[in-house]
Amino acid sequence: MTNANEVNPRLARLPEVMAIIGVSKETILLWMRKGLFPRPLLLGPRARAWRLSEIQQWIDTRDRVAYKAE
Repeated sequence: MTNANEVNPRLARLPEVMAIIGVSKETILLWMRKGLFPRPLLLGPRARAWRLSEIQQWIDTRDRVAYKAE
């Protein structure tokens, strides 16, 4: 039985994350270096993925900040 408050455990690779937030790979890497974007999980030597729940939290936080600035 799943809990309605349970976070989405699904993972997304870089192309999907880029499509979700609408920015380039270079922008995501820059934001990560500056500490402005969640870091991916290491799945293997050359494989990384983000938790979609963390991406959604990041989007929600940016929406709140943008709304307060208006």
